[in-house]
Amino acid sequence: MHILRLSLTMLRRDLRAGELTLLGIALLIAVVSLTSVGFFTDRLREGLNRDANQLLGGDLLVSSDHPLPTAFRTEAEHLGLQVTGTELFNSMASTDDVAQLSAVKVVEPGYPLRGSLKIAGRMGEAGHEAGRIPMRGEAWLEERLMTSLQVKPGDVIQLGNAHLKVSALVTFESDRGNNFFSFVPRVMINAADLPATGLIQEGSRVRYRLQFAGDSAAINRLSKWIAPKLARGEELESIDNARPEIRNGLDRAHRFLRLAAMLAVVLAAVAIGLSSRRYLQRHLDGCAVMRCFGARRGQLLGIYFIEFALLGLVIALLGSVLGFALQAAIAHMASSLVATDLPAPGWTPVAHGVLVSLVLMTGFVMPQLFRLVRVPPIRALRREWGGAKFGSSGIWVVGALSLAGLMLWIADDVRLGIYVVSGFAAACAVFALIARVILGLFARVRRLSGAWGLRYGLAAMHRRLASSIIQMVALALGLMAVLLLTLVTQDLLASWRKSQAPDAPNQFVLNIQPEQRAPLERFFHDKGINSPTLLPMVRGRLVEINNRPVNSKAYGDERARNLAEREFNLSWASQLQEGNHIVAGRWHGDRRVPEFSMEEGIGKTLGVKLGDEVTFEIGGQRVSGKVSSVRKLDWDSMRVNFFFTAAPGLLDGYPTSYITSFYLPPAHDNVISAMVAAFP
Repeated sequence: MHILRLSLTMLRRDLRAGELTLLGIALLIAVVSLTSVGFFTDRLREGLNRDANQLLGGDLLVSSDHPLPTAFRTEAEHLGLQVTGTELFNSMASTDDVAQLSAVKVVEPGYPLRGSLKIAGRMGEAGHEAGRIPMRGEAWLEERLMTSLQVKPGDVIQLGNAHLKVSALVTFESDRGNNFFSFVPRVMINAADLPATGLIQEGSRVRYRLQFAGDSAAINRLSKWIAPKLARGEELESIDNARPEIRNGLDRAHRFLRLAAMLAVVLAAVAIGLSSRRYLQRHLDGCAVMRCFGARRGQLLGIYFIEFALLGLVIALLGSVLGFALQAAIAHMASSLVATDLPAPGWTPVAHGVLVSLVLMTGFVMPQLFRLVRVPPIRALRREWGGAKFGSSGIWVVGALSLAGLMLWIADDVRLGIYVVSGFAAACAVFALIARVILGLFARVRRLSGAWGLRYGLAAMHRRLASSIIQMVALALGLMAVLLLTLVTQDLLASWRKSQAPDAPNQFVLNIQPEQRAPLERFFHDKGINSPTLLPMVRGRLVEINNRPVNSKAYGDERARNLAEREFNLSWASQLQEGNHIVAGRWHGDRRVPEFSMEEGIGKTLGVKLGDEVTFEIGGQRVSGKVSSVRKLDWDSMRVNFFFTAAPGLLDGYPTSYITSFYLPPAHDNVISAMVAAFP
């Protein structure tokens, strides 16, 4: 208790004297940065867990890029579960004057089994529970689509070959996902109207979903029954793993924001190290006097340790409160993007704030305290004796190791953490080297300078060489953060725009059927536009590499797993496309051989090399060919490109659609509406 009272007394005195102001502010910024991110992402994650079944639209969801087996629905009905299906794809919705890309959602009776669907009679009205789905001949539009098409309830839009009456405005869908479909304006129709649209054609990308709801025991039995029967491209989602794309996106965002906040922690660590050094130098005499009055090193260490531990704890709690307030402001600003009330966060971010505070104190303050309490009593009489020299190397190594451990923990990924630590270490080394060179140049300038103020100022910087270098490195890190956050993004976008040719394609036409090729070419001719090259496209799934089955679970990289699961757009050609360059092997040309030309990036991702044999499954049939060439593509050209291009004849007879891209000058905007009207 005596030591505690002394620690509290010294803490009050040091705070009044401003000895700990810089250290406290630096620590506060670090804690606020991390806890605000932690609180916000924790609320999002809790909201995701709370609303999992609403996000699924049921208690269990099976989704696929191809029609699902009818046995899934039959088994669910046998178990007494409710079943409904939805289909998602993109298409053009149009009126006589306007056409707009839209995300079509086809729903069956009973949708949604869980969650909410709200509609309104006109724009500006508050939504109410729909209680039903669109009737036959009806279309429910999102506000953005109504605005783009310039329609209102009662008007008629064209979707494919069908003409549908706009009867309501969709204001909320609880199962709206985090994918491309969720960013495109939505139109919702009844499943009974889908055949009349004629929109599901060869080459169409459709997401099929079956939603189940009912007794939890029956849901568990159905889940166990379906799981071993899942084929390639089929996914099973339950409340436990609801919306993996949202969870993965949230995890990435959380990790990125924490690493961004880590930059504030790094700068705070430097400030804490410098201010603790200053504290050491200013308290050497006082510590020596206490040693003269019989204070032992252990007692002094206990006094100072408790003082800084109390300071760190108070700042951690204060920073947590400010971090909570900051995330509340962020949540308010993001309320238009997060269409739900977020639950209160847990206490985990507070624990993280306390841990960060203690690690920074331990790594950057405690080494200084150990040096402080070793000051000899003779220091009280002879100041030139017993001065605790800075000893920067050992002290800063301890702090750097503590900071590296903190980075690895925050990154939550060993490889990513190593990259971040290595990046910071390399940046600090480069900045320190540059700072040393600059200070060396300053020393020469000082000798040549006639201004005494400048001369003595430069001399002071050179005399405190280690301190000057550390401060310059800290300033460089701060400037690097500003450049990263404000300039790099703009510079990348500007560079990308400059790389675009003025006539780079800005329109894409897909799902062109073989019998539509000639009419479409005549359409372009009639409109005075050069007819673009129509490229054939066949959809196939990669099933074997060198006769070994492709297993997505065998890939560690998430992108590789996704590519292994998806269907590829395959094509064939005898002429090498513009923007393609052969980097290995030989282009097949006109030869009718079982060969493929492969884009080099996909080969590196999936582990396919020149000379390997790849097998694709197309409509239940398999086709194989050797990789005879590897191409490098100019993806920024905005032209149509393919990962795999076959030799002529290899894909003959398979279901084919065509795709093209072209440049449309702004003066020809009416061409798109006319095209959609001619080829709905």
